[in-house]
Amino acid sequence: MKNQRTLFATKLGVIAASVGSAIGLGNIWRFPYEAGQHGGGAFLIIYLAMVTIVGIPLICSEFVIGRASQTNVLGALRKLERRGSRWHWISYLGILSSLMILSFYCVVAGWTLEYGFASINGALSSQAGEQYYSDYFRTFTGESMRPLHWAIVFLTLNYLILRRGVRSGIERMSNLMTPLLFVILVVFCVKSLMMPGAAEGLKFLFVPDFSKITPDVLLGAMGQAFFSLSLGVSTLLTYASYFKRDVPLVKSASIIAGLDTAFAIIAGLIIFPALFSFNMEPAEGPRLVFEVLPYIFSHTAGGQFWAAGFFFLLFLASITSTISMSEISIAFFCEEWHMSREKASLLNYVIALVFGTICALSFGMLSDFTIFGMTVFDLFNNITANYFMPICCIFFSIFAGWMMDKNLLHNQLTNNGKTARRFFPAIVFCLKFVAPTAILAVFVYQLI
Repeated sequence: MKNQRTLFATKLGVIAASVGSAIGLGNIWRFPYEAGQHGGGAFLIIYLAMVTIVGIPLICSEFVIGRASQTNVLGALRKLERRGSRWHWISYLGILSSLMILSFYCVVAGWTLEYGFASINGALSSQAGEQYYSDYFRTFTGESMRPLHWAIVFLTLNYLILRRGVRSGIERMSNLMTPLLFVILVVFCVKSLMMPGAAEGLKFLFVPDFSKITPDVLLGAMGQAFFSLSLGVSTLLTYASYFKRDVPLVKSASIIAGLDTAFAIIAGLIIFPALFSFNMEPAEGPRLVFEVLPYIFSHTAGGQFWAAGFFFLLFLASITSTISMSEISIAFFCEEWHMSREKASLLNYVIALVFGTICALSFGMLSDFTIFGMTVFDLFNNITANYFMPICCIFFSIFAGWMMDKNLLHNQLTNNGKTARRFFPAIVFCLKFVAPTAILAVFVYQLI
């Protein structure tokens, strides 16, 4: 007898959950520093092109595989692959990637909780120089118990949401948090645009200097589009397995990519005017959020309030992403290992807690423990972003473009000929040729 799966109740829930999945630290933290390091406006144009010709087709590929099968990633590829082939083996890499990402992501998300509470209690409201905030970050992450404590708190919140299931947990949380995330972003955007350096910040972000376009910028924009949309670990594939049959896949993929990009640009509208107002370099890099911005907040009116709000924003972005990341393994545990939802959620929590503990201690007592010259935190980050995710993306693109039954692909993308028929040839072309080539270029670049 066919197992009846819980599906998202509404199309709004589909969009809210999928957008929440894509929106995370990649938008609010990674996009501004990538754009800052790669020339601003020129980077933005290339990034938009990559989202269009690579991101949307890849979202469609995961949506098709997920909804057509309505099961976890392993079951999906096993169900849709040609007889005798072994394409489903790539699913194990996606599941492993999701658990590794969750393990180090929860540590960074824990930092946002630390900084949020530090803003409230006044620890970050000092009018000291920028060095104070650099020292604060190094001291905090170099401890053992405080970062671990916040990582455990964050993972526990994830578990409490996930154990409630798809509708009562994921969909209800997404319907609340995704709009709230957008509202807070807009408030910060208005605040930033009122700063004296806003015009220079806008010029940097939106006026392209094409002389700055280099192969590194091209590949950086591709990598950011790829990272921001959470492609390659089967997050969107798993969510699509909960879609109803009337959800228009191409339209939903376009909306999700558009909203995800809008969130990233709004984050840029927050960051760059603030940086230029304080005469700081836009290419501050990864230290931007946890060292530079707290300094800026402390030197603005109501800085304590704005700092606390900003780190609450980062927390919301983190939890919507990790919820979706966790669902990959939970769906696998439930449907392949026949576990209950509660037990599967608990197992996911325990695995992430064990490896998350090692990642949290990588800056403290385990800082001298390295593999290939990297701490466990850096190893998990490097191997998933630079190796596992590109490999999975290439496989999903080729699988949907070349290996799936063409009638099934057409019927899924067009809802049996009712929608998006004119876009079907372009999407298939991108899946067959453009997306694999672009991702392979990023992958080879990382190797070199």
